[in-house]
Amino acid sequence: MNNPLLSNSTLPQFSKIQPGHVESAIDQLLRDARAAVAEALNANTVYTWQNLVEPIENAEDHLNRAWSPVSHLNSVCNNDALRDAYNACLPKLSEYATEMGQNEPLFKAYQQIAASSAYASLDTAQQKAIQNALRDFKLSGIGLDAAKQNRYKEISLEMSRLGSKYEENLLDATNAWSKLITDADELKGLPEGALAGAKQAVTETEQEGWLITLQFPSYLAVMTYADNRALRQEMYTAFVTRASDQGPNAGEWDNTELMEQKLALRHEKAQLLGFNNFAELSLATKMAEKPADVVSFLENLAQKSLPQARQDLQDLKAFAQKEHGIADLQAWDTTYYSEKMRQHCYQLSQEAVKAYFPITRVLPGMFSIVNKLYGLEITEIKDFDRWHADVQFFEIRDKQGAIRGQFYIDLYARSKKRGGAWMDDCVGRRKINGKLQVPVAYLTCNFTPPTGNNPALLTHDEVTTLFHEFGHGLHHMLTQIDHLSVSGINGVAWDAVELPSQFMENWCWEQEALALIAGHYQTGEPLPEDLFNKMLAAKNFQAGMIMVRQLEFSLFDFKIHLNYDPAKGARTGIDPVNSGTSSVPGGRIYETLAEVRQQVSVMIPPAFSRFAHSFSHIFAGGYAAGYYSYKWAEVLSSDAFALFEENGIFDAETGQAFLSNILEQGGSQDAMQLFKNFRGREPEIDALLRHNGIVDAA
Repeated sequence: MNNPLLSNSTLPQFSKIQPGHVESAIDQLLRDARAAVAEALNANTVYTWQNLVEPIENAEDHLNRAWSPVSHLNSVCNNDALRDAYNACLPKLSEYATEMGQNEPLFKAYQQIAASSAYASLDTAQQKAIQNALRDFKLSGIGLDAAKQNRYKEISLEMSRLGSKYEENLLDATNAWSKLITDADELKGLPEGALAGAKQAVTETEQEGWLITLQFPSYLAVMTYADNRALRQEMYTAFVTRASDQGPNAGEWDNTELMEQKLALRHEKAQLLGFNNFAELSLATKMAEKPADVVSFLENLAQKSLPQARQDLQDLKAFAQKEHGIADLQAWDTTYYSEKMRQHCYQLSQEAVKAYFPITRVLPGMFSIVNKLYGLEITEIKDFDRWHADVQFFEIRDKQGAIRGQFYIDLYARSKKRGGAWMDDCVGRRKINGKLQVPVAYLTCNFTPPTGNNPALLTHDEVTTLFHEFGHGLHHMLTQIDHLSVSGINGVAWDAVELPSQFMENWCWEQEALALIAGHYQTGEPLPEDLFNKMLAAKNFQAGMIMVRQLEFSLFDFKIHLNYDPAKGARTGIDPVNSGTSSVPGGRIYETLAEVRQQVSVMIPPAFSRFAHSFSHIFAGGYAAGYYSYKWAEVLSSDAFALFEENGIFDAETGQAFLSNILEQGGSQDAMQLFKNFRGREPEIDALLRHNGIVDAA
């Protein structure tokens, strides 16, 4: 009775959740969900939305709302006891999902609803939910014989375990490395903010000096500003070899075997379901129709981008040699000399820019932009249950004062918190007996925390990241769809889910919007026009290199799944750099990566680099054979924003059209149809190239 995960509280009771609560709550809610399914099936012979879908959705929503804070805490406040409780539940949840997906009576009940005369009276969202469910039954092995269904279940359980272990290894490897600096000269070049952060970090260790870590703000500061080349090399080596067979902690949290197993299991699962490979299976729930379309899209974009990328690198090498005497530019030099070159060419210092983006200005400014676009008011709520002192909580209301959503923001990097930035679902929108369940989101970032009495100062890239994640949050919270499986981000094709997030990034580059989010942290002075002009001039600095880097990730991800050969596996292969001689762990993976790099890359990392060992998007997240979604969604978002460029970036009518056709619709219709409803046509690539300053020579 005292388990906070079983309470009916509107929001999670984070301060009361203990690891000991987790497994018993999940066990209870799984029993309840199974009972709800059995009761719905046994109590009826003619199935309807009301007597089948709704009661099952009720039970699974209770389960999701209990699991969500557990999963979230495991990412932001990781500890051994919580990790154990989390991992104990993963196989149970996986088993339940597979069991439901292979439930023959339940499948037939859904088929009956789809074939009934009442189906036509369901609204569009309900029909889409039914069609998605029937598709997902097939993708869960409903058509397989008993032995193959059992094998499917085993694969799903093991894949869940492997993904969790991969993420744990990466977190542990990231936390394991740090370097105490006692001589200030070793950190020469670092700006005051980075030095203050390193000084603040060392106070927790009761040592003297400065502490640098592999938390991304610390890592990026050293790679960007540290004059000490040996220090940059040491830190780079530690970062790119995390959770691998290389580097300072070689073999200690090695993800090699997990990657091999995960690829093999994905391939086996795809073939069980009648697909040739996992890439084909992945596309069954995406906008893209066939693998050749994805590869063609990525390679076409690479062909258009490579000339500029090669020129970008040539210019950087020439600058490093001419201005700094560096004839052998290395991987640990590129970020450092790129920043020097940016300052030299555009007189633009990232540190100067940061002074105008205090979080105390950026956050309310972002909310003002949303108000101008959609007429929404965002208000902070001070009294709430939080998992860390830094966390803030807000609510969104529309012009009529009706609540549309709520969200938590956890902005700063710290130990025991997973790296990166993400939005996740805390509570999904639905209606229960006519009463609205308000959607709630988590927005998580890993920015440099505030130091002393100063607010956190964001780089412009961090501002863009915040807008990106808030775009995801708006997609989740502004939905007007009342059926959980297709409300918010639920049911949205994975290669369209990045549209609202990348769309929001555009406002970070518009002077009219920057007036709302930028102001000097000490004086409140607005962003000077000459500084804005420098930012604009430098916007597409090295855009070609950045583009091909993302295309490298996308093609690598897609091809390791498309071309996986079980006879070869992932491990046997050549050294990714010194081809043809020595074998390396995960060699087939790195052989594929080397092939992709030869095709689309301009800067090849050193042989010891183990990028794939920390590529959690595809080995622990939901982007396997789907990382290309970022680039495809960028086509969608650039083309969508082009309409605002034509009509005005705060044009209320255009904003309302995007709100009503995209954000409010969730997954209730096919993504391409929703885009065409907004834009009046299918997406075109021109705006993406233009926004990146890439000239299409074709």
